Amino acid sequence: MKDYYYFLGIPHNASDEDIKKSYRKLSLKYHPDKNQDDDFFADRFKEIKEAYETLSDKGRRITYDQNLESHQKSFRYTVPPSIKTFTANKIHAKKGEEIIITWQTQNADVVKVLPFGLEKAYGERIFKITEFKNGKFQLLLHATNSLLHKTVVQGITITEVFENDGEKFRDRAEELFKSQPRTVTNPKGQPKIFRIILAILFLALALYFLISSLTN
Repeated sequence: MKDYYYFLGIPHNASDEDIKKSYRKLSLKYHPDKNQDDDFFADRFKEIKEAYETLSDKGRRITYDQNLESHQKSFRYTVPPSIKTFTANKIHAKKGEEIIITWQTQNADVVKVLPFGLEKAYGERIFKITEFKNGKFQLLLHATNSLLHKTVVQGITITEVFENDGEKFRDRAEELFKSQPRTVTNPKGQPKIFRIILAILFLALALYFLISSLTN
């Protein structure tokens, strides 16, 4: 059973205002108009909208909460969760290439396939990889038995394939000049090339002062 509270990132006792705020924030982030031709964002937007329409209606929310509670109470497995299968039809792919993953779990009442989110205990998903990170795309399957507070995780790594060396060089070059996420060590999110040049300059200065001290 889908957990709408999870989709909106709110607790089960969230107020009507909390539900509205979360929906507005997430709908702006995942709206198809801002993420054209991306099935991942389109699917997330549908789930967010479905969750909001249910939880924002008092009558539907009461019925949903009752069904969710009943579902959770009926889950009485005492055996730890396990992953029977988690496979992809290919582990080497190009950007935009279609990937098919399948999975099957046992004794798990909460199943997540990251980066997508909550899924059924078994199933299949078709998607396209629009972005690799350092030439890799990571998939993780989490199978949880919430009554036992136990989770098992299995991963699949898909590596990027290039048409030719020129395309590979171009992709690496674009990565060097692309702005990076802001961190403590890189608060301005400067591109990798800037930090490489800065490191080279510091090294050159260090060598200069070292040689100067040796010759004096």
